Amino acid sequence: MLYEQHGIVWMWYGPGQPEAPPRFFDDLKDFETYAEYWETWNISFPRAVENQLDVFHLPFVHHNTIGRGSRTLINGVAVRQIDDLTFVWYVAAEKDLGQKPRLKLDVDPREASVYLEFIYSNLWQNHISENMRILAFFAPVDSQRTAIYIRYYIRPTGIKHIDTAFARLGMFLNVYILHQDRRVVESQNPAIIGDKLIAADLPIAIFRRMLLEDKELLTGLK
Repeated sequence: MLYEQHGIVWMWYGPGQPEAPPRFFDDLKDFETYAEYWETWNISFPRAVENQLDVFHLPFVHHNTIGRGSRTLINGVAVRQIDDLTFVWYVAAEKDLGQKPRLKLDVDPREASVYLEFIYSNLWQNHISENMRILAFFAPVDSQRTAIYIRYYIRPTGIKHIDTAFARLGMFLNVYILHQDRRVVESQNPAIIGDKLIAADLPIAIFRRMLLEDKELLTGLK
């Protein structure tokens, strides 16, 4: 079954008919301008998704882009489950002066200036500001390859053709950041079983719990 929504063609592989249209981020429906890009990575679907759920790697993999600032101490994350498929999270990073990291942040992630949101099983959003977002889809090609599709939403002026030009220019930086991730992720073991997670990996732990309970998806990924 095919379903078109928000400029995306969705494919249903499950048994019978879906109970509802595909889930999407409601707060993106007001954006009229964005740039888009996609490519295929030589890595398993879970690894590709978990890269976007991982907050610990930013100051190291992205040291000269979004992780710059010498904030190499990653505190625990604040996570809020919205419903059975959606959760949001926020992380605080600071300069490492020898202090112990906080294991848990007791705040509502959506009260932070920047937070992340995930709709299981493959839709991710970086909520940078009210006028700037990054959206990512992950689509398994086979057990060892995953297609990654990103959109960069921006509306700095409110004038559609000008905002579209800004989005296209900004996409060059987003692709550079994406390729910083790709160099690392494609070198990883595609199997996730056996990993040891830390406090900052709570979003990954939530995703893995959902994935391991999803027998139909796991069968399709083999």
